[in-house]
Amino acid sequence: MQPIRITFNQTCELLSIKRNALRELTLNDPTFPKPYKAGTTRQAPVYFDYAQLIEWHNNQMKSLAVLEA
Repeated sequence: MQPIRITFNQTCELLSIKRNALRELTLNDPTFPKPYKAGTTRQAPVYFDYAQLIEWHNNQMKSLAVLEA
């Protein structure tokens, strides 16, 4: 069974990037899934939707395939 939501750190591991790179993606790439907080406080954990991340990755791979063809 696939997870529904994953933490900021798990997202970094999944994409094999550092925290700063993930932060840059969320700020500069409008197609990247937006994170959501599980609360209203500053320290509330940040999550990403797993299905949206997989969909984003697949779209990136399709875009690369089109560019290479």
